Amino acid sequence: MACKTKMHPFPMLFLIALLFSFISLQVSARSCQTLVAPIIKDPKTSLYTITLNSREKYVIDINAPLSWRLCQKNPPSPVFCSAPQCTQARSFLPGMCPEANNIWMKYGHCQCIVTPVNPVAKSCAPERLTYNNFMLSWTNGKNPTGDANLNKIYYSCAPTTLFKSLPEGVSGLAALSRAPLAFSSQFTPAFVGMTKKFAICLPSATGNIAPGVTFFGNGPYYFGYYMPTQFDVSKVLSYTPLLKKSNSVEYYVGLKGISINGKASKLLPNAFAFDSRGNGGVKLSTIVPYTILRSDIYNTLLKDFYKATKNVPRVKNVSPFGLCVKASSLGWTRIGLVAPTIELGLGNGVIWRIYGTNSMKEVGGDVACLAFVDGGKTAKEAAVIGAYQMENHFLEFDLAASRLGFSDSLYTYRASCASFNLTSAV
Repeated sequence: MACKTKMHPFPMLFLIALLFSFISLQVSARSCQTLVAPIIKDPKTSLYTITLNSREKYVIDINAPLSWRLCQKNPPSPVFCSAPQCTQARSFLPGMCPEANNIWMKYGHCQCIVTPVNPVAKSCAPERLTYNNFMLSWTNGKNPTGDANLNKIYYSCAPTTLFKSLPEGVSGLAALSRAPLAFSSQFTPAFVGMTKKFAICLPSATGNIAPGVTFFGNGPYYFGYYMPTQFDVSKVLSYTPLLKKSNSVEYYVGLKGISINGKASKLLPNAFAFDSRGNGGVKLSTIVPYTILRSDIYNTLLKDFYKATKNVPRVKNVSPFGLCVKASSLGWTRIGLVAPTIELGLGNGVIWRIYGTNSMKEVGGDVACLAFVDGGKTAKEAAVIGAYQMENHFLEFDLAASRLGFSDSLYTYRASCASFNLTSAV
């Protein structure tokens, strides 16, 4: 049943409604437990945006603690320093940014000042914390079913200087981290029965023609709407724990080893573990374009992949990649270039398989390159799994259970991240 705005004509009911004014529901809260929004890949920057308020695009950063957007000269509503949201927003200060000073206003009021960050340009600016309403769509798991108006969503204002290196025309940045004021938490209010969970499915195609999709709340998630029988992606997910790093709201997973075509690479014991200073670990990122590996891990992967493709003609390397081959010599299938399968052995024993469509980047001129990058000997993380490796994989971040659900490439199911029906039901 579609979720629609329901008016409350009686004063007492209206007062009750005000107590629960975070979100406007239609008909039944039980039918309003999952939100959906499209994801678009920008052709120039290869960054991914979520569309909110019908046509406003926000760059997706699953590790940012606070969302931000361009505000008018005076923000819609100030947040006072005594508000708990101010404390929450100021609790996660990136190391690159100086702490912002709050502003004292007339009559002794103190206005909350926070530090929004551009993760691409690695810049920050002190700005005002504020709140406003956002609109998404409800879904039954098969298509959008109606509008959802979310009230009093907190975010930071941002100056125009903070938009450097972001896609043209974006309205701001959508934070989807563990932080309490990230959209991943604010868009899943428990009091209407929503599970603190979100999912992303990043598209490989750019532009509006074949968008991916994001969900907030529980499944099901039916893909392949153009096929005779749709399938629920939630039924084919594998799960691994999401690891927590001290003083961080970023997402980490445990990784034991890497194999190529079933043959394990010889890496140092605990190569992916955190060290005593908190460095190491395996992080997920929607901002980093290609998976980054610390040099010792990268060199081993490169050597083993080189051996596994020894019969494929080499071509001149294209920056930033360390191994490029003649693409036509690999051949193609419906799941991309025919390349050795890279298997990430996760901490609890499940396998994340990376096929040619996510391991090889076609750069033009019959050239395909291994889409992994050397992060250097002193890289902060042992590995950062980049967005290219996530494309057309369904990723479910279950914050309540602290686990990551992930699928094989949707191409193996004759679907893609663009095969969710984003057309509203009639």
